[in-house]
Amino acid sequence: MAQRPGMVSRILPFSCVDGPGSRLVVFFQGCNMNCPGCHNPQTIGQCNQCGDCIDHCPNGALSLERGSGQRKRKLCDESQCQSCDLCLPHCPRSGNPNAVSFDVASLVERIARHAPLLDGVTFSGGEATLQRQFLVRLCDALDKDCRTAHLGRLVDSNGLLAAGHWPALLERVDGVMLDIKGMGSAVHKRLTGRDNQQVLDSARLLAQTGKLAELRWLVVESVNDGDDELTALIELYHSLPNPPALRLNRYQHHGVGERGRSLAQTTPERMETLHRDLSEAGVTLLPMVRL
Repeated sequence: MAQRPGMVSRILPFSCVDGPGSRLVVFFQGCNMNCPGCHNPQTIGQCNQCGDCIDHCPNGALSLERGSGQRKRKLCDESQCQSCDLCLPHCPRSGNPNAVSFDVASLVERIARHAPLLDGVTFSGGEATLQRQFLVRLCDALDKDCRTAHLGRLVDSNGLLAAGHWPALLERVDGVMLDIKGMGSAVHKRLTGRDNQQVLDSARLLAQTGKLAELRWLVVESVNDGDDELTALIELYHSLPNPPALRLNRYQHHGVGERGRSLAQTTPERMETLHRDLSEAGVTLLPMVRL
């Protein structure tokens, strides 16, 4: 039986903000949340070959052709694509018309090109755990290849994964950087479209197994920064065994879609206040990035 390939939105050859050291980041296509404030909104959905994006490419890089069984398939001519991203806002499914299907061997080769300058690889998205079977095979292949075996492996996740699916991944990665969008179910549903019970369960499971590498909180002012939310966040943090430092991220409009602009940007002043209040409550915080 042929193994399902991985669908990759893009590959960032070098990053120093997606985990420790110098890292290559693989952004997988597809997400099981639908956050209006997503900073990678083109990674949420999957292309269904509708062709709505084609007329919006100023370089003529996109086209449709008939494939086997007369089924249409979208093509992107990489020699014509200028990575201007002007096609992205026109996908009705929040997909990326330039997403590429990789088999494991091809993706290992791509990573190996950059491996001598890297400390690790981060699997992000979208939501990387949606393609967990591919990810398991990829990690095994990276581990066996002498060019990539030295690379650390981290998963950037929203945590919306059943407990039974975590062990196979955790055997193969160094840790998970987990985003929590809201502590109350209603708040979380407003910000993601989904309930948060699995997310909170994932935080506890990852901490218990020593694989919670980083905990993140995207602060959306006047939505998830109220007293009840902060109290619940502090209680969760102190309930975790050996909790990692918490990273506060300020919600901004850079990179978000039209829906995300309906949410107000969080002010630096509010971030300073939250940082102080959480520190006084005994939460270990990573230094704030002031942008």
